[in-house]
Parts: sequence; structure tokens; C-alpha cells
Amino acid sequence: MNALTTRFPLAHPRPLSIFLISFIAASSCLAAEQGPAEPARPNVLFIISDDLNNSLGCYGHPLVKSPNIDRLAQQGVRFDRAYCQFPLCGPSRNSLLTGLYPNSTGILRNAEIFRQTIPRHQSLPHAFRAAGYFAARIGKLYHYNVPNSIGTNGHDDPGSWELELNPAGCDRLLEESDIFSLRPGSFGGTLSWYASPRGDLLHTDGIQATDAQWVLERCARDPSRPFFLAVGFFRPHTPYVSPKEYFEGYPEKEMPLVQGVEDDVKDLPADALGSQKKEHELLTDTLRQQAIQAYFASVSFMDAQVGRVLDTLERLGLADNTIVVFTSDHGYHLGEHGLWQKMSLFEESARVPLIIAAPGQGSQGGVAAAPVGLVDLYPTLAELCNVPTPENLQGQSLVPILKDPSELGRGWALSQVTRGPRTAAQKKKVPVAPSSQVTAGSRTAPTFGFTLRTPRWRYTEWDEGNRGRELYDHENDPLEQTNLADDPAHAEYVAQLSKQLREAAGATLPESGEIPQIQEGLWAPNLTNP
Repeated sequence: MNALTTRFPLAHPRPLSIFLISFIAASSCLAAEQGPAEPARPNVLFIISDDLNNSLGCYGHPLVKSPNIDRLAQQGVRFDRAYCQFPLCGPSRNSLLTGLYPNSTGILRNAEIFRQTIPRHQSLPHAFRAAGYFAARIGKLYHYNVPNSIGTNGHDDPGSWELELNPAGCDRLLEESDIFSLRPGSFGGTLSWYASPRGDLLHTDGIQATDAQWVLERCARDPSRPFFLAVGFFRPHTPYVSPKEYFEGYPEKEMPLVQGVEDDVKDLPADALGSQKKEHELLTDTLRQQAIQAYFASVSFMDAQVGRVLDTLERLGLADNTIVVFTSDHGYHLGEHGLWQKMSLFEESARVPLIIAAPGQGSQGGVAAAPVGLVDLYPTLAELCNVPTPENLQGQSLVPILKDPSELGRGWALSQVTRGPRTAAQKKKVPVAPSSQVTAGSRTAPTFGFTLRTPRWRYTEWDEGNRGRELYDHENDPLEQTNLADDPAHAEYVAQLSKQLREAAGATLPESGEIPQIQEGLWAPNLTNP
């Protein structure tokens, strides 16, 4: 007699086979009463790149090699007009992961997180955790100071994840002294690059792909819980560091340079070019081509790591029940309008790649033309996985578009950005998002720029038009080089789009009508009662 029966003796011992027969019969009766078992809830593999514009093969770029992301596009729906809500890492990522516009998160700059403004809100991965999912993060999902915060949690939310992995590779630990920068010793916000002699597996993004393989193997061994695995690759964020063989795929002298900038910018308000940096004046044509070469090399290197993760998903038999999302936090300028990097409201800065492959729940190889936003991902994934969500989410579900890419959705996408403080005269006017409501801590009241993207038009207002307007006709001017806002022939369009923009921007505020302020003091993470 074993220890279990010694401690809890059976009143009427019977052969084990009789117990098994009785148990199986009872289980069969119970199963018959409950009906057929529900299908397993889908997993989610959420992949986000850092500072990636639409320079990808599947988006028609003539030079960039991205075979793995292209392959994913053939398996799902590629959104041709997807836009971030704020073209800066911190505000964009907080918006995406909360399902709220920046005016409702209160996060309008880097190095802040929504727990400082709306601590009780449930993030996207937090909602999946509450629904029983295993939620894991590898790399950058919320904001990080890149490259300095690589290898740490950055400005992360501990309530969002059950597992956090923060590898650091040779690009962070060994090579910074070898990196060229327009401002020596400065990398994260400055154009900087390096063709590394070390291979993929030694770089941070390569290690992250290896970690993702390990997590997927763990999940495949125990399918009792569905997973939400978020992988945040750092490339192509500056410094553009990748193995030198990726540089070799993009000959420096063949890198295209933007032409006609001086004529292009003549009809622009000053705030439209407010993201310019003094150091960009140091760029020669040779340096421009080197920067573009390094950026494209970083994109292809990142794509190779995406391929390693997707291959593992398929090898482990997880692909048929895993929704895969690929996107970026915002777009990126490579010289258009004389601009580099981010923080503008032009197409290159606001537009992002977005691919959603939902097996059995969406079309394959579809292309959606409807304007959508990253704010739409939270309600979309929650609906696909039957995960309860907070009632105040502001995005639309993209499920109807996944099923039929010709669906129109809401018909527009809204992005915003901030510029310098408003003057005394401007403060007398009441903007769409009152600047007096954004004065927490050491903040100064900014000027807001909003842009509305419809299937045909991009319409932008700086300080409700007091500091300028822009109107671009994408049917005839996809590069946004001719500002039609002051053209009398387009006055009717301006009036209609201005009304639509202001209604949309007003709806980005929370129910209180005020942008949440940064709260003083520390907040203590609490999973069930933030």
C-alpha cells in the first residue's frame, strides 16, 4: 500500500481497472452533458520593429530586401494605409498598448508611461493575462532609451507581462566605440551607423530571436495556456548597426537621394519642418547615402530575425493557431522634405507597416486600403481572441477588414504631434486639446498639430490653423510636395476636412475632457488592483 492510500485509506478497496472504467464512464457522461469541447483559443505573436517606415518589399520598395515580412504579408492582410497616433516612440507605444489616443493616455513625450497618468487602465497584454493567457515580452514594447536602456526593462509596465527578457548583444556591449555618429558619442537620437564584423546571433536582435524560439518551444510543450508573445526588435533604430554582409547588399553609391527639397518646402508652415535638427546640416551627399545604406541594412537584418521566429512557429506546429501581427511604432524620414528620423506629420513619419495574419479568421494575401491606426490593434486582437476589454477603448476593431479587405472601416486615421510652447496671444484661443491641461510637473504647454488621413487626402492643422495648414491630394501628389491648403479651388475641401479633423481630435480626449496629468510620486505595481 502506497503512502497515499495509507494516509487516505479506501473504505471499499477495488481493482484499479474498475476505478478507471468508472472514471471514464463518468467523464463520458459529463462530456456528453457539456457538449463538444470549445476550440483552443488562438495564440498571439506580436512583433514590433523600432523606427521602421514602409521600406519593405511587400510595400513596393524597389531596393529593400525583406523576404520574411513579405512572406507574412502573403499569409495575412497587409494594411496599405496604417498610421501611428504620435510619431515618437513613447507616446506611440503607450497609445498602441492602451488602445487610447495620446490625449487620453496623457503621454506626449518619451520616458513616461501610462501608469503615471491613468494607473488603473488595463493594457493590451494585461487584458490577455487577466483572460488566462501567458504574456511574455522580449525586448522593446514600451519606451526604451536606445541604445542605453538595451538590456534593461526600460520604461516598462511590470503588470503587462508574466515573463520579461532583456538581452544585450555586441551592438550594446562591445561596439559603441566603433560606431560613426554625426555627434560623436551620441547614438540614440543622432544619425549613427556601423557595419559590424560580428554575426547575427551576437547582436541584440539576433539574441532576441533566439529567446523567442526558446519561449515558443516552452509554449509548444505545454499547450494548456494560450500565449501572447511580444517581440520588440530594436533595429532599424539608431545606431543603425548590423552585420556587414547586410551592408553589402546595398551598395553605397546606389542609394537614392531625395531631390528638389528647396522647392518642396517653400509652401510649408514652420511647424511642418519643426522636427529638423541642427546636426543634419552636417550631412553631405556621401553621408546621406551611407545613412540610407545603413538603415536599409538594418531593416534586412531585422527581417532575418523575424524569419527565424516565424520559422520556429511553423516548425513547432503553432502557426495554424497563432495570430501574427507585424508593425512599427511610427514611420521614419530619409531626407524627404529635407527631414530625417521622426516627429513630423508627413506620410513618411506617420505611416507604418501593418500586417495581421489570423489563420481561419482573415483572408490570405489581402490588401486593405482603408486608413487605420495602431490604436485599433487592441480591440482587434481582443475580439479575435474573445478577451474582455475596458469600455473606454478608442480604436475600432479591424476584424471586418481582415475578413473582407475591401471594407472601409471608419474611413480615416488621426495622428498628432507637439511643437514648442504657445505664445500669449495663442493661449487666448481654445485649441482642440487645451494646452492648459498639459502642464503637469515641469511640462510647458505645447502647440498641437493634428493630421487627418482619408483615402485621398492628408489634411493638417497646426494650432487649429493659427500656425498653418496643409492639404495634400494623394491621388495626384503621393509625395506630398504641393500644399493645397491656401488654394481657393480647394477651399471647400479644406472646410470639410477641418470640421472632420476637429471632431475626430475632440473625440481623442477622455470622458473628463482633460488630458490626464503626470501624477506626483511613485506608483506601486498591483496586477489586480492597479
